[in-house]
Amino acid sequence: MDNIVEAKGLCKSFGSLRAVDGIDLRVARGEVLGFLGPNGAGKSTTMRMLSGFLEPDAGSVHLCGVNLATNRQQALTNLGYLPEGAPAYPEMLVHEYLAFLAGVRGLYGAELRQRLAEVVEMVKLNTVFNQRVETLSKGFQRRLGLAGALLNSPPVLVLDEPTDGLDPNQKHEVRSLIRRLAPGKAIILSTHILEEVEAVCSRTVIINQGKVIFDGTPEELDQQAPNHVTSARLDWVFRQMTTGEVA
Repeated sequence: MDNIVEAKGLCKSFGSLRAVDGIDLRVARGEVLGFLGPNGAGKSTTMRMLSGFLEPDAGSVHLCGVNLATNRQQALTNLGYLPEGAPAYPEMLVHEYLAFLAGVRGLYGAELRQRLAEVVEMVKLNTVFNQRVETLSKGFQRRLGLAGALLNSPPVLVLDEPTDGLDPNQKHEVRSLIRRLAPGKAIILSTHILEEVEAVCSRTVIINQGKVIFDGTPEELDQQAPNHVTSARLDWVFRQMTTGEVA
């Protein structure tokens, strides 16, 4: 398969805390990888290393074959990243903020206008296009962050809790968008919601205490759990994490 994300031996410590402990991760074009784990498992730290926002203590990341450590600028042209919280400039209008991000990514003139229109329609920002960022609800701020990640049509998307703060209809829209984007991209979606993994992901990786404890399809994970009710299955998965029995 065409692995366009490859991470090997990623490690990161904060003082005496080993947040990520030797994670290997490969994601092929066309895959949507659900990155699952309880709070404090190391999900966001791993996502930040994959996206170049945090330098690993050890290990390497390649995006479309380009080493992130040695050729950062070229590697990051392949990436769209939605961080947890997705901070933005609050005083800017939505269209000003997106135009600013597009300019940073080298989009100008007619190309910028066309791509801006496409992305705004994709994530349904039309109704708030002329509002200040600071006036947006949490759900619309999340959509704005997703729009920023999509602006340059990157082959790799790293999405940290992409539906956080969205209502059920908005969640459905974002999940549908991810499914539409999936065939041409490698997508890593961090979440603590098993339902989300089942809805959009072709593969599941579970981490706990900075280590991978499961890597397989959602169906394979489902076979390990004793109950076919999502909430019960999720409780079971996290309970097994504390004992290391999911592997």
